[in-house]
This record gives sequence, structure tokens and C-alpha cells, in this order.
Amino acid sequence: MAKYDRAITVFSPDGHLFQVEYALEAVRKGSTAVGVRGKDILVLAVERKSTAKLQEPRTVRKIVKLDEHIVAAFAGLTADARVLINKARIEAQSYRLTLEDPVTVEYITKYIAQVQQRYTQSGGVRPFGISTLIVGFDVDGTPRLFQTDPSGTFSEWKANATGRNSKTVREYLEKITKTPVQNKQCN
Repeated sequence: MAKYDRAITVFSPDGHLFQVEYALEAVRKGSTAVGVRGKDILVLAVERKSTAKLQEPRTVRKIVKLDEHIVAAFAGLTADARVLINKARIEAQSYRLTLEDPVTVEYITKYIAQVQQRYTQSGGVRPFGISTLIVGFDVDGTPRLFQTDPSGTFSEWKANATGRNSKTVREYLEKITKTPVQNKQCN
């Protein structure tokens, strides 16, 4: 295994890119992030880790605004997230300036996934060790929820989780979405 994990572009005999596997492991060890899409609502939450006594807790952010109507949460390496978030914000601003319309949630998701994928095939860089949940409303008011992962794949979801214990959270989300919520008083 050791000779196959040195270069980003070298596949192991069984077809794995170990650098991507390592990035996925960083995601699995990251704080849990959960996203849920309703008919006209979006919910995004992250696990709040305890901070050191001298650390300012409000400086630890795992949910960030990408544009006026798009927010992302991430699990994995915060430094990697900062780089990817800055790239996404610049792309959203560029889109708005060029087309005079706000960026769509799907467009910015594809852009983020494309950047993540590019870092899996170039020498001298390593894959981003983050997975993102991207939520927002399109121009017509439709709520959207997408996930990207370190390999550069993305998909749309009704509800999803990433990070530590994401499998357990996803199973819970599947269980509660099978039974419709009965709320008699919505005030």
C-alpha cells in the first residue's frame, strides 16, 4: 500500500486513490453536519464541539454563507474548507456580476464539486479533506439541498448527514421521513 499512496494520480491495483481515501477519513472524523429539505423550508445544523477555555467559541464556524441565498456546512478539515469557501464566494460574485442574476444552488454545487475533483488529479496538491452540505433557495423559491465529497461527486438530497456518526444520523433521518409529521397546531 505504501507505494500507491505517495502520488495523487497513482491507482492501487484494486482501483483506489489512497489520497482520496485519506480525505474521506478526515471527513469521517469531522463534526457532524445535517441538512433537511422540506416543502418550503431548509434546516442546516452542525455538531458543536467544546472549545478550549481561552478560545472564543463564536470564532469556530462550520456553517457559512456563500451568497445571499446559499449557505454551506462542512465536515472535515477547517483550513481546507476556508480555501474552498473563498473560491465558491468569488465564483458566486463573479456569476452575479457577469449575468446580473444570483447564482443557482446547483451551479455553485457543481462548481465546488469541480474544484474538489480537480484536486484529486493534479500533482503537487492533495484532495480537500471536506464534505459539504449546500442549501439554498432557487429564484423560484424552491429549496435545494446538495452534498459534495472529496472525490468531487455531488448529489441532491431530501435529508442527509456527513461527518462523524453520519451513518447513524442518516438512518434516523430515513426512519423519521417514512412517517409523515402530524402537527395539529403550526403557530
